Amino acid sequence: MTESKTELLGWLNDLLSLNYSSIEQCGSGSAFCQIIDSIYGTVPITRIKFDTKNEYDYVSNYKILQAVFNKHKIERNIPIDKLIKCRYSDNLEFLQWMKKYWDAFYPGGGYNAHARREIAMKAQLRTHTAKSPTSPSLPNQLRSSVKSLQGSPTGKQSLESREWGSRPSSSKARNVEQDRKVSDLQRQVNELRAAADTLERERNFYYLKLRDLEAHVLEKMEVRISSFSWTSTQPNQNLH
Repeated sequence: MTESKTELLGWLNDLLSLNYSSIEQCGSGSAFCQIIDSIYGTVPITRIKFDTKNEYDYVSNYKILQAVFNKHKIERNIPIDKLIKCRYSDNLEFLQWMKKYWDAFYPGGGYNAHARREIAMKAQLRTHTAKSPTSPSLPNQLRSSVKSLQGSPTGKQSLESREWGSRPSSSKARNVEQDRKVSDLQRQVNELRAAADTLERERNFYYLKLRDLEAHVLEKMEVRISSFSWTSTQPNQNLH
């Protein structure tokens, strides 16, 4: 018998120590990953993005889930393009299937979902902290431009301070002009950073698309190879 929406949410929140109020929240994929992790304990939990609103992170979660499916020979297609849109009907159907699979294969015992999430979040926080001082995610060209723009006002400041005593009457106008230039440079810095973030998001998105395409091609090749091997082992009926 298929569970209702209320029953499914109650089971999911109880199993994973969550507070989901809608089926659509499953669209990020993190809950589906933890359901499978509660069965096998083999999901690379530190790679799961739990606190995110970005579709490319959702895709990454489902790629990890698909890899676990393949490892345990779970013959179920994951409709990633549909699930990441967080639509009710698509996520309800997949959650219903997940519940049936869990009922069939859950080994019993306890599963500390909260502790598993803590492991992932702490690992990701350490990674983010290690990267933040040098900002490695910025492309080199943009980073050098940012440094150049940020450094330029200081070079002029010492020259203007030497001119302070010689031309006091123009100091106010000079300060206004300097403030305007600093503001303009800061605006350019912000624009470059925004452009860098956009480039990084696009890079991640298309990288995941390429991985998806590669996995699809490999899957088709395996099917063809298996089909060819089976055909080659059959007796030639024309000989009888």
